[in-house]
Amino acid sequence: MRIATITNFAYVATVVLTLSSGVALFLASNAEHNERAMVAQNRVFDQLTDELEKEAFALSELAREGVIKKQPETIQSWKTRAEQDISLENRLAALRDTGASDEELMILRDGISTLDQLEDEQRIAISDVETGKIDEAMNLLYSANYEERLAESEYRFAHFRSLSDQRTQAAINDATERSLRLRTFSEIMVGLTALLFLFVLGFIIKHRILRPVVTLSDVVNRLATQDYNVEAPVLAQVDEIGDMAQAIRVFRENGLARQRLEQERDAEWATRTLLARMTQRLQGCDSHSAIVRVISRFAPKIIPDMGGRLYLLESRRNRMKCVARWGLPPGEDAPFAPESCWALKRGQLHSPGNGTVDMPCEHVLPEIASRAICVPLNAQNKSIGLLTFDNYTPGKEPPYIYLELLAETLALALANQILRDTLTEKATHDSLTGLRNRYSLEESIRGMIDQAMVEGTLLSCLMLDVDYFKKLNDQHGHEAGDKVLRELARVITDTLGDNGVAFRYGGEEFLLILPNTNEIEAKNVGQTLLNNVSNHIMLYESQDIGPVSVSIGLATWPRHARADNLVRAADLALYRAKEQGRGQIVVARNTG
Repeated sequence: MRIATITNFAYVATVVLTLSSGVALFLASNAEHNERAMVAQNRVFDQLTDELEKEAFALSELAREGVIKKQPETIQSWKTRAEQDISLENRLAALRDTGASDEELMILRDGISTLDQLEDEQRIAISDVETGKIDEAMNLLYSANYEERLAESEYRFAHFRSLSDQRTQAAINDATERSLRLRTFSEIMVGLTALLFLFVLGFIIKHRILRPVVTLSDVVNRLATQDYNVEAPVLAQVDEIGDMAQAIRVFRENGLARQRLEQERDAEWATRTLLARMTQRLQGCDSHSAIVRVISRFAPKIIPDMGGRLYLLESRRNRMKCVARWGLPPGEDAPFAPESCWALKRGQLHSPGNGTVDMPCEHVLPEIASRAICVPLNAQNKSIGLLTFDNYTPGKEPPYIYLELLAETLALALANQILRDTLTEKATHDSLTGLRNRYSLEESIRGMIDQAMVEGTLLSCLMLDVDYFKKLNDQHGHEAGDKVLRELARVITDTLGDNGVAFRYGGEEFLLILPNTNEIEAKNVGQTLLNNVSNHIMLYESQDIGPVSVSIGLATWPRHARADNLVRAADLALYRAKEQGRGQIVVARNTG
């Protein structure tokens, strides 16, 4: 049952009890009033009957005195008092007593009638005295009959007063008892009203004040500790507590909004911190592989709700190759042409599922094309790579600003690395042949010898020189000679594969370092190289400028040389090959 219904019922009951108490109190007061009126009336009856009784005896005495003394004054006095007695009888007869019984009224009437008879006899006696009939008057007033009637009148009035007193006392007792019952009933009603009032007051205080206040206090305490998950009570009552509950709800909603903003700010700050840290780590990278490792570690933390891939452009093949992936199920990451991506063609972020009708990229699978996001990696108005993301939650707005910041930071790092690689390549590689130059030879051979010392392996060196190169330049020109050097570098690279490192030592001389290769294996490589060179057709402007042959000197560490003169030993072996007729391999002499 609703509190308002309970309070309404209690209000009606309080009104009924209060009215009942008032009516009972009124009836009790009325009973007391009737009791007082009855007592007053009984007193009047007693007083009048007593006076009338006294007047009767006083008249008898005056009449007897007048008969005996025969004085006119006494007779006149009797007449005067007889008139007063008549007036007193009239007053007594005029009194109304609705509570008197028939017996009382009859006794009262008999008493008055007896008095009237006595007055008549007294009047006759006075008349006899005035006419001289003294004896008759004496006999009349002193007769036994007269005394009996006088005593009878006294008895009648006394009996009347006794009955009236008994009736009055019974009425008083009844009125007193009824008044007591009504007062008791009124007091009970007042007590019940008070109890009901206290109950309703306590009920209202408990349910409308204490309980809401305790609940609101608990909510306020939890809100004070920034626990905004607490539910604020909804109180429909229109009072200060209802206003307080409404204010607490508004405060909680504001706190939730503020907490959400703080969480967003903290998340944004954490993301920016990760971006800054990633930028610092990218600045310390010295290779593309290091950049790939950094982006693979930081990208899933910066964009946690989306999987992604990193593609880099292979310039020679004009293909986008996937070099890193994160947050995606296993699957093929096939290379694709840059023309297959709208982001690369437009040079800006492309998101076909961004609430508008758009073209999906061809390199994206059809089932995820609507939620794929492509961000190009641009450097100096050129696309050097691509970031692709799979938006797992299409209903959530992707963080485009962080996607673009991530792409810009990564593109800058890749562009710097490309620039460093280009400068390094120009510094360490020969521009004509593409092989490593003599500048990088010293550092490379020192590291290879140190590694061979640690591992206890062998290291072979082949020094190669083009036979009669000056004659070729003189006959066909320097451009033809450059063409021969480039072709020779390609043959050397194809022959070596991953088994060694080739350098352009200077002019028409080349140096080959073969790690973990003994003399016999190195000699087999040299012989293969001789055969490949002699079999290779040298064309310049569609003209065969061959045949071309090479001479090779071979030295193996530590058999033929010490660590610091391995190249020198191979060079000496090369001189001996030229002296012995060129187009052959000569092995260096053993040390010691």
